[in-house]
Amino acid sequence: MAGLTDTEIKRAKTAEKAYSLGDGGGLYLWVKPTGGKLWRWSYRFEGKEKLMSLGKYPDVSLAQARERHAEARKLLATGVDPMAQRKAEKTAEKKAVENSFQSVAEQWLDHWAEGKSPRHVEYTRRRIEMDILPALGARPVAEIEAPELVVMTKAIEDRGARDIAKRALETAGQVFRYAIAHGYARRNPATEIRPRDILKSSRKTNYARVEAKELPALLRAIEVYQGTHVTRLAIKLMALTFVRTGELMGAKWSEFDLEARRWNIPPERMKMRTAHIVPLSTQALQVLDTLQTLSGTSEFLFPGDRNPKKPMSNMTILGALERMGYKGRMTGHGFRGLASTILHEQGYVHDHIELQLAHAARNAVSAAYNHALYLEPRAKMMQEWADFLEQTQRGGKVLPFRGTAA
Repeated sequence: MAGLTDTEIKRAKTAEKAYSLGDGGGLYLWVKPTGGKLWRWSYRFEGKEKLMSLGKYPDVSLAQARERHAEARKLLATGVDPMAQRKAEKTAEKKAVENSFQSVAEQWLDHWAEGKSPRHVEYTRRRIEMDILPALGARPVAEIEAPELVVMTKAIEDRGARDIAKRALETAGQVFRYAIAHGYARRNPATEIRPRDILKSSRKTNYARVEAKELPALLRAIEVYQGTHVTRLAIKLMALTFVRTGELMGAKWSEFDLEARRWNIPPERMKMRTAHIVPLSTQALQVLDTLQTLSGTSEFLFPGDRNPKKPMSNMTILGALERMGYKGRMTGHGFRGLASTILHEQGYVHDHIELQLAHAARNAVSAAYNHALYLEPRAKMMQEWADFLEQTQRGGKVLPFRGTAA
């Protein structure tokens, strides 16, 4: 029997009862009284009559229907029931979606979030969506291997976010542990590698810092420091602004816009050679107000003792911390690490923290404006950080934040 043509199909009219237009080999077009036209294939498997749907016309053209028919007949010729095979494939696809890393990660996050601060949860959710799911989300969690985690982690490191790369690997490991506990997987590939196996080592020389739980004692020690007032104020300002030691020691009064509550550090004084803005908290402004009466006519906030035309030595803060009993335990740079750790744990936006630390990657195009990004939330974060330090120093213990910067 000659096959159908597109013209015949288009001209096929509806009738009171449904009827079929055969194309050969059991393939036919079923024309319904309502006007619908469906491709169907009638075949026998193990002595039973079967009827398989191949799609709706015109969504499935004549050529496409014949292609699907031919594929199904080839499968039937191998002794496999095409309808059963299609059902099995759909079941497998559904199971793959349900058991995907993304699905399990969402379940883990809902479980893990219990008792966590909304800010911390949102930060973790954003990091999963941005850094982990693009690499692993669609993969069945039970099929993911360690090399895939290596590729994901290295890709994050390559954009200059080593700490985030390490956190992403740790978070992925938590998801796998959850998957094992709930029967989605049998092993945790994240345990087969360690960050130091794949990430470049970070420089730690002279970057010692105390633990967050030791911060109250450190702040009280700074408050009662018996050295010079200028040195004590320098340490306080470093804690409040967490800039690099060299950036603090070389600070000039001309860089400060006290009315705008901003410290504008020029590019030539920055490690990244890009201008940097430090929003000033009320507490920082109070320190600056006191410093103005102590620095005299020097252009520097912290003039040297022997030569006020030069800034104080970078070793002054380290020496003061050693005299307080923190030799080998705390450095000026340590305040940056403390701020980064605590602010991240409190759920502040990673990009805001990195910009304030002047860690954010820059290039020739973005260098002109990157330093001014997110100034409003950064100013809010810096004020809440200063409030946190003040309350922690007075309370004698690490207190929770009261602010809600985002």
